[in-house]
Amino acid sequence: MSDYGLRTVFDGDVAAAEAAITDALKVVGFGILTRIDVTETLKKKIDVERAPYVILGACNPKLANTALNLEPELGLMLPCNVIVYKDSDNQTVVSIIDPAAMVGMIDNPELNCLVKEARPLLEQALNSI
Repeated sequence: MSDYGLRTVFDGDVAAAEAAITDALKVVGFGILTRIDVTETLKKKIDVERAPYVILGACNPKLANTALNLEPELGLMLPCNVIVYKDSDNQTVVSIIDPAAMVGMIDNPELNCLVKEARPLLEQALNSI
């Protein structure tokens, strides 16, 4: 388990977990901007088989705008990544980047106010699934 993500095990398959976290994020003001099916992409590009693995790019427009006003280069870390995958124990895992870890890489203490706002919302979404 990482120290840069918020994580839970979901009781269901990857497709159900993806739908559940997408809906839960919507409730707290985040939308999904991007979706990458890593399994499909790796199969197509380099003919590698792997367990289901999806990366979702989640964004809260209000928080993103504030963050970019405070630190234009923060766009390098947006949107907030959410991963949904089957682990080696065949469990479905949902993990969201911890905003504290993201802004911890940047020397701008003004961003801490956004962490205090974003982290509880992401935790709420994750804990609701």
